[in-house]
Amino acid sequence: MNTTASRPTERAALRSYDRNPPRIPGTPALFAGLVTAQAVGDRHGQNLFAHAIARQGGEGGQ
Repeated sequence: MNTTASRPTERAALRSYDRNPPRIPGTPALFAGLVTAQAVGDRHGQNLFAHAIARQGGEGGQ
């Protein structure tokens, strides 16, 4: 028995995402963001940029 019900807003959000998936910036821009995050000591930013680079198949080792 399924006790969870999807909400109408959830379905609308998923449809919207399918129509317009977010675009990840190009690898050079991601590397620039990573360098900037490292320069200012933003560990969360470093993590986000490194994972975005890895998703695009770039090199990301620390």
